[in-house]
Amino acid sequence: MALSFGKRENESQPTPVRPLGAAPAASPVQPLGAHAASQAAQAAADNGARLTVGANIKLKGVEITDCDTLAVEGTVEATINARVIQIADKGAFKGTAEIDTAEIRGLFEGTLTVRQKLIIYPTGKVTGKVRYGKIVIEEGGQLSGEITADAQAGKS
Repeated sequence: MALSFGKRENESQPTPVRPLGAAPAASPVQPLGAHAASQAAQAAADNGARLTVGANIKLKGVEITDCDTLAVEGTVEATINARVIQIADKGAFKGTAEIDTAEIRGLFEGTLTVRQKLIIYPTGKVTGKVRYGKIVIEEGGQLSGEITADAQAGKS
C-alpha cells in the first residue's frame, strides 16, 4: 500500500494519507466459540506447569498432581486434577479427571468433571460419567454415558 504525504496548514511535519479505496489498518479480531476457548486454554497452558505425553507413549497407573496443563498425544491411564487437559486426535485418556477446561480431539473414557468448559471436537469421543459447566460439541463429536450439566461441577 502506498502512502502519500502532504502538509496541513500550520503544520511543519508531513501527515500520512491513506489512498482512496484503501482499507483502514486491520484491527485485531476476536475469535468466537470453541476456537476462543482453545486460545484461552493455550494461554493458560503457556503460563504454567505443562506435561506432554507424546505420541506412542503410554503412561499407566499414576496420579498426576501440580499440573496446570496435560497434553495427551499418546495414552494415559491416570487420575488428574488440573486446569486444562488437551487430548490430541490420536490421544487417549482413561481414568478420572477434574479439570477447568477440557479440549477433546481424541478419546476420553472414565469420570470427567469439567468445572468450566468442555469442548469436544469433530474427532473427539467422550464416554463415561461426565459433569460439566458449559459444553461445546462440534459436528462429529461424540458424548455418551451418564451426562450431567452442572454449573457447580467440581465444587462439591
